[in-house]
Amino acid sequence: MITKTAEELHSLIKRVLLAAGADEGNAEVVAQHLVRSNLSGVDTHGIWTIPIYVAGMLASEILPAGKPEILQETPTSALVTGNWTFGHVAAKYAMEQAISKARTQNMAVVGIVQLHHIGRLGTYVEMAAAENMIGMVWGGGYGRVEPVSVPYGGKSRVLHTNPISVGLPAGEESTMMFDWATTALSGVKVENAYRRGEQLPPNSIVDKDGVPTTNPDDFFAGGGHLPFGAHKGYTLMMTAEFLGRIFTGTDSYAEAGRGGPIFLHQGVAMMAIKADLFQPFAEYAERADEMERRVRAVPPAPGFDEVLAPGDMEARTREQRRREGIPIAEDIWQSFREAAALVGVEIT
Repeated sequence: MITKTAEELHSLIKRVLLAAGADEGNAEVVAQHLVRSNLSGVDTHGIWTIPIYVAGMLASEILPAGKPEILQETPTSALVTGNWTFGHVAAKYAMEQAISKARTQNMAVVGIVQLHHIGRLGTYVEMAAAENMIGMVWGGGYGRVEPVSVPYGGKSRVLHTNPISVGLPAGEESTMMFDWATTALSGVKVENAYRRGEQLPPNSIVDKDGVPTTNPDDFFAGGGHLPFGAHKGYTLMMTAEFLGRIFTGTDSYAEAGRGGPIFLHQGVAMMAIKADLFQPFAEYAERADEMERRVRAVPPAPGFDEVLAPGDMEARTREQRRREGIPIAEDIWQSFREAAALVGVEIT
């Protein structure tokens, strides 16, 4: 296991991105995002992704110096194009637009098209929560070309991992936040298990015949992801597809050679809503804090040490890793070094 401080990791990531063609501003946004993901314990969206981004830049699927811009807008909405740059840059810009509009209009929705991987969705809803707003992110379109997920009751792939995130501010307590794929496991976790020769939890994937399996080899032999929570997760997966791809109209903005097969049709819908829309924020915050405290006060069931509110684990992990450093698995570190070498950066 390799351990790096947040500052060390930020410097290394930024160095690689700049060498691959990113400009200063974009490299800074992406480096900040990836380090925060690793700090939060979401290692699947941290330094692990650098080889994907380097390959995308070298293939011109990502335009590393591109800048997002607004295609159309109203006082309460906007459609943003990422101009095929890093998704993190486009998504940050889009949430900033949603927050700005919601300040004067109480709520706003922003769609994003023509962008690459946006990383950890929780980052964007945390931006809204920091402004005393409720934030939501819905992503879809990833399976338009190469689906990886089966629908509930089906055995053929048709959808993807379609992520969702919601963040709700509080007062003295921490932001209540969740961020997850609508599949039982993220694609990265399945890939890691495959490379490491590990088994997967039950009810995570099916084989090519639609039979549940724990062997990741079966996934890469024509199997597929399962929705989390059976039919309930499936309905949220479909909702993310509608809001992310269909609602934003992203299919009309696809361009051959850009985004790669996963992100060519990616569409993202972001929403920001003032938490004090119906009452003074002080009253909202008091009720939010009371709810979090009431949940945490529930006696833990057998096998558990305590009850947490959504977002507690990420917040605690950030504190721990700021103190102790960010652990990085040996195979992920090696992949990072190899990607860096492709753009002339030696990582020791």
